[in-house]
Amino acid sequence: MDRILVSTVTPVYQGAATLEELVRQLDRERQAWDRDGLPLELVEAIFVDDDSIDDSAAILADLAARYPWVRAVTLSRNFGQHPATVAGILHSSGDWIATLDEDLQHEPRFVLQLLREAVEHGWDIAYAKPLDHVHESLFRDQSSRIYKWLLTLATGNPNVRAFNSFRVLRGSVARAAASVSSHDTYLDVVLGWFSRHLGTLPLALKDQRYVARQASGYTFFKLLSHARKLLVSSQTKWLRLGAMVGVGAMVFSIALALYMLGQKLSYPASIDVRGWLSLFLGIVFFGGLSSFLLGVVLEYLSTLLLQSQGKPTFFVVDRTRDAILREFFARQAPHAGASPTPTPRPAA
Repeated sequence: MDRILVSTVTPVYQGAATLEELVRQLDRERQAWDRDGLPLELVEAIFVDDDSIDDSAAILADLAARYPWVRAVTLSRNFGQHPATVAGILHSSGDWIATLDEDLQHEPRFVLQLLREAVEHGWDIAYAKPLDHVHESLFRDQSSRIYKWLLTLATGNPNVRAFNSFRVLRGSVARAAASVSSHDTYLDVVLGWFSRHLGTLPLALKDQRYVARQASGYTFFKLLSHARKLLVSSQTKWLRLGAMVGVGAMVFSIALALYMLGQKLSYPASIDVRGWLSLFLGIVFFGGLSSFLLGVVLEYLSTLLLQSQGKPTFFVVDRTRDAILREFFARQAPHAGASPTPTPRPAA
């Protein structure tokens, strides 16, 4: 049987308490796929040790010795979740790649559902969308939504709300995006450079570690760093808006100048004070011209920055092998406990 290979990638920083159970769940899914005759094989589970601060490294070494399909990648120092994910993707070989967190928030049993939605809808990227309060904290969950809403507003990218570290990615797209990701690029934005065929699947996700400790690994300054990277990786709509405002100011000044010229020729006595209007129109016109030129220059620089970061002119993707999974799923009964029908996200 022609099998579709699946890799998983998990950044590890403080996972000593959960890694054993995560691998156990992955092994359970791996055996279930084989038992149920799925044309899928979990060929490798890659764990990227991001200079972990607990016993994660020793636990990973033990797990790799016990499970041949477990691979440990060790980074020289702490680089952060996104760079660690990029490193794992570049070490992967699967046709599809699932990225999961170390804390059991992302249950391996959901990988098959995400993969099914991806192949049935022709997606290259399938994000998990939390159904409920992930952290069981009104402040934490609402602040996360507001944070994403503000970034959506700032970048003009509607897919920001879908961004989630639990995702299933087409291997070729993921590795291409990872290969051009730099220190200042945001992985999910870079993925959008290579494909806009993406969607979300509502799933019941719960951050048990946060619920137990009421402490998040994301500090305020880390969130600011993420926001900065997302803005740097995006061609923000405000640059273009600034140019449009400049054009509007120029048009307004010209129209007002023509109106006042007509007023002067027709009713010269109606203008009591001289000089102030000309000064005002000059300021508005040249201020608008400056705004327009500045917007054009900044957008040009933004385009050059994205090109220097590796944004491709085009990318070729092969989706023909998705038919293997579609045909298999078509012969199966609807998957039990399926989540509500997902809604594809609009292209950025």
